[in-house]
Amino acid sequence: MKEAAGRSLTWQLIRRLLILQSLILLFVLGALFLKGDLFAFRSTDRTIEALQHAIQRDAAGALQLRATAELTALRGTEPGLWFIIRDARGTKISEGPIPAIFTRISEALPGIGQARFGSTVDAAAMDRPEARMRTVYTPAGEMQILTGTESKAPPAIVALGLLLVFLKVGLPIMIVIVFGILVATPLVVRGAVAGIAKAEKQAALIDIGQRGVRLETAGTPPEIASLISAVNEALRRLDDGYERHQRFLADAAHELRTPIAILGTRIAALPPTPERVQLIADVARLTTLTEQLLDIERLQRDMAEFRPISLLALGKRAVSDMAPLAFPAGYQLDLIHEGPDDAIHGDEAALERALASLIQNAIDHGGGKGTISIRIAPGLIDVCDDGPGVPPAERDRIFEPFYRLKPRSSGTGLGLHLVRQIVELHGGNVTADTSPTGGARLTIDLTSDRRRILPAKQAGSTYPQPR
Repeated sequence: MKEAAGRSLTWQLIRRLLILQSLILLFVLGALFLKGDLFAFRSTDRTIEALQHAIQRDAAGALQLRATAELTALRGTEPGLWFIIRDARGTKISEGPIPAIFTRISEALPGIGQARFGSTVDAAAMDRPEARMRTVYTPAGEMQILTGTESKAPPAIVALGLLLVFLKVGLPIMIVIVFGILVATPLVVRGAVAGIAKAEKQAALIDIGQRGVRLETAGTPPEIASLISAVNEALRRLDDGYERHQRFLADAAHELRTPIAILGTRIAALPPTPERVQLIADVARLTTLTEQLLDIERLQRDMAEFRPISLLALGKRAVSDMAPLAFPAGYQLDLIHEGPDDAIHGDEAALERALASLIQNAIDHGGGKGTISIRIAPGLIDVCDDGPGVPPAERDRIFEPFYRLKPRSSGTGLGLHLVRQIVELHGGNVTADTSPTGGARLTIDLTSDRRRILPAKQAGSTYPQPR
């Protein structure tokens, strides 16, 4: 099951930056709002508005104030309330402890539309009283109101002020922040992870046959460089472990050669019985596996010894060697050659043992009768049998180590896996298919790299001589 990919680093940063910047902006606006720098919780204008709605004239035309709910609440919450109300004819009403200086100002400035008195940044004058003058229009006519009393804003006005602050100040800033983050974050991330692209290309080169590759940390941020260094250390440990594993297999194969040779000699001295034939086949299988392990170790260590070889001569030798095992088991061997005998660069002994292993596999699983056909073509070797064949679903798995079609079948489950390794070290591949008779067909294809194939007329006497 394919694992879901993680979220993009760019979008994770964008989302987190947006949340962080939004919280910071809301916090700053909230602090300024509560401090009163963006909204006045107490204002003389609200006092003027409360007075404006209460002004009326009596029957004789004199000014008076109605006891409105707003004015009543203002008088209850502001004990020091004072004001002067004057109409265009000079008629006025007043209330509260009016500072003397504002009494004279009201009389001297009858036509002023609006003004503010006493506000200053001069420290020496900060203690002087302040007042607000504004001309308003009421049902009783045009009135000039002068007051120095500030009144509290009702909750509805506070909520409206908060909304207006957000719409007029917060929202424009938020739009700028979002635009800046969307534009800047991808550029920053691209620049920060630029060094990872090279490490990614190097990582693509790492496989079981390309060891020793390390990822470069140049140009990567320290946080990512530490991760790459940890990966490099893990790769080093894996390389060391693989080398120890390969050395162990090679040493074990070397140690097994002598006892297997002794065992073969002793079995050859036994009387000719069916058991002796089976023992000879088992020893041949062990010998092939041991030599294949040594072939793989040798090829991985040094492939520079590849030389032109004849697949036809190689096939003749393999058929000759496997005939004593195939005939007693009930098979005929048929060697078919098609096309020119082009030479191919490779390791003769390793490829011959790989072909012998395919023939041995056909002997083991071909049903005990029929013909095992070995077809040689330029760069190709086919081994076909008349047995039950390989189910399509199992054709890739039979090359896995220790995998068997039948759990109780003979063999170690390593033969085909070692064949694949040898062929891949030659730049080719081995596949399973159906033979013309419905049995199994195993094909060694060495044509993937045409440079390995030399026309026969160019190979000349460079072929190794048949044994």
